[in-house]
Amino acid sequence: MNTTPRFQEETARSQPVASTLVSLQNVSKTFANGTIALRDMSLDIAQGDFVSLLGPSGCGKSTALRIIAGLGDASAGEVMWPSSARTGEDTSNGAGTNQDISFVFQEPTLMPWASVFSNVYLPLRLKGLSKQAARDDVMGALEMVGLEGFAKSYPRELSGGMKMRVSIARALVTKPKLLLMDEPFAALDEITRFKLNNDLLHLWEAFGWTVIFVTHSVFESVYLSNRIIVMAARPGRVVEDIPIDAPYPREEEFRTSDTYNDFCRRASQALHGAMEVSEPA
Repeated sequence: MNTTPRFQEETARSQPVASTLVSLQNVSKTFANGTIALRDMSLDIAQGDFVSLLGPSGCGKSTALRIIAGLGDASAGEVMWPSSARTGEDTSNGAGTNQDISFVFQEPTLMPWASVFSNVYLPLRLKGLSKQAARDDVMGALEMVGLEGFAKSYPRELSGGMKMRVSIARALVTKPKLLLMDEPFAALDEITRFKLNNDLLHLWEAFGWTVIFVTHSVFESVYLSNRIIVMAARPGRVVEDIPIDAPYPREEEFRTSDTYNDFCRRASQALHGAMEVSEPA
């Protein structure tokens, strides 16, 4: 992937900021059928973090992500945005923050009848920006993911990895502060997944976003993250917060290092432990 000078000028990473961007405070979620997806989940995400939510299927990882995004409501507890308080915005339950959030789903969810350009343009079109006014931003986002030469192509003409790059470009075109990613690479082959892991890290380092990344993969979570949040099986809640104290940038040699193996072992043990945690009384 490449980065454009204009995007770098506007959003380039500075030194990491330790202030909290979003805070889940005793968040619970019970669905209409009685299923308790989350119970008293508390979690602080700092600006500039790359955090992976790791846990068994059904532990509420995606539910937590959707509540942060404002795509679902908590049954109890609050989602707070402390960093928004300085702007005078309502900081409870995500109000006033959705414009700063982008969501990448497990499937690319592209419009098959629309060109790559039109798919990436969609969020700006919904904001009322004309195609001409949005052109530079759309092409900049496509250049970031290495697809600037495919603006006129259609999804049916793209590989699975390319479709996911389009989905990422669509998420980035609004220049979000927070990027939420729900197992975006799970359906891809291993080689493509590794490549997109590398590309995502390069973009995160270059532009200083905050990323919350849902995955089932211990190996992926260790490679990408500076923190891994291990969640227990339903009802979902945090059982361990593992700092990954390995420097960036991380390249292929990191995947074969003793440090990487040690962190994978620790995360794997925590995940196995989480699957054995009994439901709280």
